Amino acid sequence: MGLKCGIVGLPNVGKSTLFNALTNEKNANVANYPFCTIEPNVGVVNVPDARLESLAKIANSEKVIPAILEFVDIAGLVKGASKGDGLGNQFLSNIREVDAIIHVVRCFEDDDITHVEGGIDPVRDLDIIVTELMLADLESLQKRVPKLQKKAKQSKECKAELELVELLIKHLEDGKLVSEIINDDNYEEVKNLQLLTSKPAIYVANVSEDDIHSGNQYTNKLKEYTKSDVVIISADIEAEIAALDNIEERQEFLEDLGLKENGLSVLIRAGYQILDLITFFTIGPKEARAWTIPNGALAPRAGRAIHSDFERGFIKVEHISYNDYVQYKGEVGAKDNGKLQIYGKDYKVIDGDILMFRFNV
Repeated sequence: MGLKCGIVGLPNVGKSTLFNALTNEKNANVANYPFCTIEPNVGVVNVPDARLESLAKIANSEKVIPAILEFVDIAGLVKGASKGDGLGNQFLSNIREVDAIIHVVRCFEDDDITHVEGGIDPVRDLDIIVTELMLADLESLQKRVPKLQKKAKQSKECKAELELVELLIKHLEDGKLVSEIINDDNYEEVKNLQLLTSKPAIYVANVSEDDIHSGNQYTNKLKEYTKSDVVIISADIEAEIAALDNIEERQEFLEDLGLKENGLSVLIRAGYQILDLITFFTIGPKEARAWTIPNGALAPRAGRAIHSDFERGFIKVEHISYNDYVQYKGEVGAKDNGKLQIYGKDYKVIDGDILMFRFNV
């Protein structure tokens, strides 16, 4: 299960610059005019995890395969995108396919970079994007109603779906996001509707290099408006980091700026947190690999991350904790010291577990 995030925002807020830097790609156009990004650019990055490297060294693994994160750079949205303005329909359809939305909001001043709304106002900018997403969801739900009304008389399932759709329509008409109404009882049903405002959101304030440590008046306004954590990133700094040739140079550059980590690491952590994801490992002489699953997943569900057969034919799972694997220098040492445990289908996977599945199909 790879994490897929869509980067959205108004034109000229630094989305493509940030995308290029985070994915270390040069395929996203960067220009001072709206809609320089037409087709969504896609970049896949490795999720950094020092634990995987440690485990691979102990097992002397031939290959090291980290978990991945996929970024989708979606062209700048504008007011009226839900009605098709600025090629909006095309861009909005791309957002439906992602797991989470990264809202990039401009929080820097630069007279050389045009702002489509005429000035810097992060709250107004974010409100424009969120409103367009809500209007698109409303239109999508309203189109479902006539067909569901016809089928509801003969089908209990259609009747239940109609009731849910009507509830969501009322919710959106009241100016509320679909994500605010999701609960354990309706999660799967709402997810199947692929609504834009049902997706978790990460808010990124793009600032100048001078404001990277403490933010500014614009980031403060954004935090107050969203009532959530705001990731402060300078797309220009990330671009400079990406241009450096090796890890040592990049680390030295970060230290010179007084930063502990780059923006990619911050975004990955935010993504895992907001989607409530954890990592488990499969370790052997051929490969050491990281897998991403939902927090709270049981062992068969974790097996599905590797292959559906692991879940379908699940028998047992062999388990070693990360600390025990490191302390006893691998599987043999952990087993000799009684740290290799065997669990059934009710075992709840913990972040950092080393697992080996027994299955039969």
